[in-house]
Amino acid sequence: MVVAIATVIILNSFSYDMARDHMKEKLYHYALLMRMNRPIGVYLLLWPTVWALWIAGEGNPDIGVTWVFVLGVVLMRSAGCVINDYADRDFDPHVSRTRNRPIASGKVKPREALLLFVLLCLLAFTLVLTMNWLTIGLSIGAVLLAAIYPFMKRYTYLPQVFLGLAFGWAIPMAFAAQTGEVPTIAWLLLTATVLWATAYDSMYAMVDVEDDLKIGVKSTAILFGDADRIIIGSMQVMFLITMVIVGNKLELGLYYFAGLLAAALLVIYQQFLIRNRDPEGCFKAFLNNHWFGAVIFAGLVLHYWFVVPEPV
Repeated sequence: MVVAIATVIILNSFSYDMARDHMKEKLYHYALLMRMNRPIGVYLLLWPTVWALWIAGEGNPDIGVTWVFVLGVVLMRSAGCVINDYADRDFDPHVSRTRNRPIASGKVKPREALLLFVLLCLLAFTLVLTMNWLTIGLSIGAVLLAAIYPFMKRYTYLPQVFLGLAFGWAIPMAFAAQTGEVPTIAWLLLTATVLWATAYDSMYAMVDVEDDLKIGVKSTAILFGDADRIIIGSMQVMFLITMVIVGNKLELGLYYFAGLLAAALLVIYQQFLIRNRDPEGCFKAFLNNHWFGAVIFAGLVLHYWFVVPEPV
């Protein structure tokens, strides 16, 4: 009897350890599916969001609103990665860079990915419910853009434009949450963000041109062809011009325009990196856009810190 009881205890303990290890492995692959190990996407989504928050809040955005949007950025970027891999589950196994992703390698089932996407969207929506009705209404557009973007590469050569809309949609939401309205300046910032995102995601697409051509996936890098560097550079210039217009309309000062100058220098550096269209250089140029967004934000913060007087 003692031996039987001991055997049951050992087997139960072993089963518990097996279940715990299985759960840890699942959570690890869910984290990889959400790209938690690659935060560049969070940064690229975060920068236009905080630009909008600082402008809408005139350098002093509401702390609660700011936290909601920062957490929302992390959740929606994660959701976007999950639905992207779900949409590409038939393509990723044929691309060397993506064949080891959780769904492509069979570590996460497509049904699990869909449930995870829904859960992340629900968590983000729960955060939005603490905001006003205008922000809640605009959030529906954010979810729709996040859901349809990954499928655009099958039907159009402009999925990067849809990515820009998805990444920039936090801008009108931020203005709505902070001020209760969406002024013209918010749509100018959204336009600038679409130009910027289309440019940097085209650099990213240049990394996979050969694989995309083989499997039939569309992108701006394929559409632009030999004119890719010129068109990307043109979009970067249009972005900077739009941001100059934003600065003039808001009467922003020297610090802001110094940030734009630093961004312009980074444009030159990125153009240097993609000059030969080699994948490594194109990927480095894509990653460099984190600093591109950061220097513009630094200019905004310094402007409101040193130039704009504290409210009485």
